[in-house]
Amino acid sequence: MSALQTIAAEGVTGSLGSVGYGLAAIGPGIGVGIVFGNGTQALARQPEAAGLIRQNQILGFAFCEALALIGIVMPFVYGP
Repeated sequence: MSALQTIAAEGVTGSLGSVGYGLAAIGPGIGVGIVFGNGTQALARQPEAAGLIRQNQILGFAFCEALALIGIVMPFVYGP
């Protein structure tokens, strides 16, 4: 039985669901790190633009976290 057939037979419940979410959380985790890392550098370079930089950080964080929430929901949508 191939790996794809095994996944189709088991669905996304159990350990496969947790592995799937773990893989889905890697991208948003990296994205949040990049957003806040670059935001901190921008604040250090231009402290007078703190309001605009903070606003853009929060917006970038929200978009990255939306991807993580989609990763949580997908196993329930495509599950058995």
